[in-house]
Amino acid sequence: MTRITIIGAGVIGSAIAYELSLIKGLEITLIDEKQPASGSTGAALGVLMAIISHKRKGRGWKLRQLSLERYQTLIPELERLTDRQIPVNYQGILMLCFADDPLERWEKLQQFRNDNGYALEIWDKHELLKRCPQVQNDRIIGAIYSPEDRQIHPTILTKSLVLAASKNGVNCQFGVKVQNITTTGLNYSNNSQSYSIKTPYQTLETDWLIICAGLGSTPLINPLQPMVNIKPVLGQALQIKLNHRLGEVDFQPVITGEDVHIVPVNEQEYWIGATVEFPDEKGEVWPQPDLLETVKQQAFSFCPGLAKGEIINTWSGKRPRPDGESAPIIKEVPNYPHVLLATGHYRNGVLLAPATALIIRDKIMGNSLN
Repeated sequence: MTRITIIGAGVIGSAIAYELSLIKGLEITLIDEKQPASGSTGAALGVLMAIISHKRKGRGWKLRQLSLERYQTLIPELERLTDRQIPVNYQGILMLCFADDPLERWEKLQQFRNDNGYALEIWDKHELLKRCPQVQNDRIIGAIYSPEDRQIHPTILTKSLVLAASKNGVNCQFGVKVQNITTTGLNYSNNSQSYSIKTPYQTLETDWLIICAGLGSTPLINPLQPMVNIKPVLGQALQIKLNHRLGEVDFQPVITGEDVHIVPVNEQEYWIGATVEFPDEKGEVWPQPDLLETVKQQAFSFCPGLAKGEIINTWSGKRPRPDGESAPIIKEVPNYPHVLLATGHYRNGVLLAPATALIIRDKIMGNSLN
């Protein structure tokens, strides 16, 4: 059997483990020094901005399109296999528009999306207030509504992927730190290499190695081939509880404006986020309370009813952002056959997880890596 080891059990590694678990003849191990979704995945809001993004061609759009298609089948597939419900907001994403927004650009995107079979609507202020009366701000002139974009609970999604992969035979090892990776032999007939992965408890031999450890990817891969530099970009968010839902009870899309997201969580609770905080000269970054306060006040200015709620939780997480190349990094490691990188997704890990998993799967099965 072909042995595959995946390092990193965030949403990327877990999605890869699950997709590979659907293929017979593979012996798969998923390793993480923490529990699944303990890093950037656990801090994410899970807003899937694909159709409403301005990506229309090239790698950026292809990844989004592939993920959208896979999510349509993936969620019900996981729910059947695990007998667990995955919270998904199917009511779309509403992007607020302001006076200085280039409406012509949105009209062109709307036409392009409609021509390719995707819905995208441009609302004036009257339509916005009719559909979402909770939005009350004189600066807002209308909105872009994307009914086919989604929001998914990142932690529950990731744990469901892990459970489903485990049910399909994946050996999941959590709380296990990788200490060293070494090569063990080159097969010249097919230019393949086997690898030895040392942990405090055992040494694993593997034919394929997939590194998707987010910010932990750099120290894992650079001893083999110095090639990646992933830096942390911190994000803070908070959760508010109200005594009633905002707006129309039966229409609760994600509302986003000026890079601030208002995410319905349940009947009375909303996530608000997230800040974008870059590291200093030493590569360090710490949560700045004033920046979270700014995000909160901005959300309140869009939907004043939020100010009546109680803050019941705040949190932060560090997103993995590649330095010197575009996100995400999905590629082979030069001079190390069968070592693949799937990391550095920055702010789009949940969105691009299905596409990343399919690309890695195709590479292992002998197809080209896109």
